[in-house]
Amino acid sequence: MSKHAPVKKNQTIVLTFEDMTHEGNGVGKIDGYPVFVPNTLPGEEAEVKVIFVKKNFAIGKLVELKKESAHRVEPPCDVYHQCGGCQLQHMDYEMQLEMKRQQVGNVFKKIAHITDVEVKPTLGMENPWRYRNKVQIPVGEKNGELITGFYRKKSHEIIEGMETCIITDEVNDAVVEKVRTIASKLGIRAYDENIHKGTLRHIVVRRGKQTNQLMLVLVTRTKTLPHKQDLLDEIIKAFPDIDSIIQNVNGQRTNVILGRETVTLYGADYIYDTIGDVKFAISAKSFYQVNPDQTKVLYDQALAFAGLTGKETVIDAYCGIGTISLFLAQQAKQVYGVEIVPEAIDDAKKNAALNNITNAEFVVGEAEKVMPWWKTQGLRPDVIVVDPPRKGCDEALLNAMIDMGPERIVYVSCNPATLARDVKVLSGNYEVKYIQPVDMFPQTSHVEVVALLTRK
Repeated sequence: MSKHAPVKKNQTIVLTFEDMTHEGNGVGKIDGYPVFVPNTLPGEEAEVKVIFVKKNFAIGKLVELKKESAHRVEPPCDVYHQCGGCQLQHMDYEMQLEMKRQQVGNVFKKIAHITDVEVKPTLGMENPWRYRNKVQIPVGEKNGELITGFYRKKSHEIIEGMETCIITDEVNDAVVEKVRTIASKLGIRAYDENIHKGTLRHIVVRRGKQTNQLMLVLVTRTKTLPHKQDLLDEIIKAFPDIDSIIQNVNGQRTNVILGRETVTLYGADYIYDTIGDVKFAISAKSFYQVNPDQTKVLYDQALAFAGLTGKETVIDAYCGIGTISLFLAQQAKQVYGVEIVPEAIDDAKKNAALNNITNAEFVVGEAEKVMPWWKTQGLRPDVIVVDPPRKGCDEALLNAMIDMGPERIVYVSCNPATLARDVKVLSGNYEVKYIQPVDMFPQTSHVEVVALLTRK
């Protein structure tokens, strides 16, 4: 290929799309040079305007479809093309699941150089809508009224007129809408990030999928909340069954939603939900999976891969509030969970007590440091389960796992690329047996994966 790109900015071209990126953009090529175009599908032909050019690739904007894929559907969301939350609503669900399976297979080939293990079909949902049990909506102002809505793609500008989000629980939707109306009527001001003034930053709602318990979190810049009692009275009148109203104070100039300080204004500090037979207490700041139906599918898969008979010792690295640990404890002899966030470990201990689970022990610390110490204490795990953040496992942790030499490693991942990278490190000692994608976030390009590795 020559050093110069075969296209120029603002040029209009006709492309045939043959592939997709992991973000869900169509890929068309000119003399082998890739052009990425959102809202297009493999098999389609379209007129495209080039909007960005680099030496190795360009980005285009769809002008007109000349040939449509049989998998194209009309996105049911009114603001789909403005909002960056979902990327795949223009694609039927069958294709979304297949695309995610291929995405996982591609990273395993490319990064881990593994081609001989079948990537199983993605486990999807019967109804891939209204699945999110938590919504966090920024608050802004226009013409003296409060507005709420997600941010426009790649901006901090709120999309107006966004009445609903069709991947969010309907009750949560209704609560956001009502709280905005009440707060607006009472003259509570929205936070303005440009001048760091105003009060109300975000409205966060969480709902227990199985228990229907409801928690509202008002994120404010200031400790004082104007018209607090009137606000509470009106919210409770509108939602008499609400279980918990919390104020979270975030006085920082930051994009992080929640601050450090949390005050319970009404009701309980926690709401509860169940996944399978395990009950969880969820606070305003707890990490809890946003799609509990698919979390059950994911954990059942992890449990199946762990192959427990009741005699095993299991380590759960990155155990969080104990969600996977407590699932495992039902079928293991003993589970040890480790997590760096002290509040999460407090929650994990509470959750173990809540379920009368006595064979799970939780420790605060970095897994890569705690595990070698456990080894010196004579701890020999049969199975290690890891569910790390998007950046994957620390190399020191991978080495600690190899060093402990469990029979099986069950790796749960929200990022197939870092999973493949880590599997490559483990592959000297462990062999990949199964790769199972799970669709935790339908309509978006994200995919969860569970991989089973056995000792060579």
